[in-house]
Amino acid sequence: MLLDLVKALSFFASMLSLYPVVVGAFFVPGSHWQDRLILALARVGLAGCICLLSGILFARPWQFTDHPGHRLLATLPVRIYLWTILGVSVLFLLSWFLEEFYVPYLWRNQP
Repeated sequence: MLLDLVKALSFFASMLSLYPVVVGAFFVPGSHWQDRLILALARVGLAGCICLLSGILFARPWQFTDHPGHRLLATLPVRIYLWTILGVSVLFLLSWFLEEFYVPYLWRNQP
């Protein structure tokens, strides 16, 4: 029972650690994309550590089972971390591209 409670708490901690990654990558007003990238990478590392520890609790490596689904990458916190990082990376690259190559043309044609 205590293990289930710790699993739930670690899962919520991993979800809360992913929130600053998304907020820091996109919603920092008045900052350049280079500054946002450095801060987002630091937050990605911290969130990765928390999600990995939560994944270790979900995988239970101290129990020897022959189920192939109990690998570390198959756990829910690690999968959510990987999907979040993939989505944030795609959206960050898209926002960088639009900021560098599309927005200057919008401002140049203003009256």
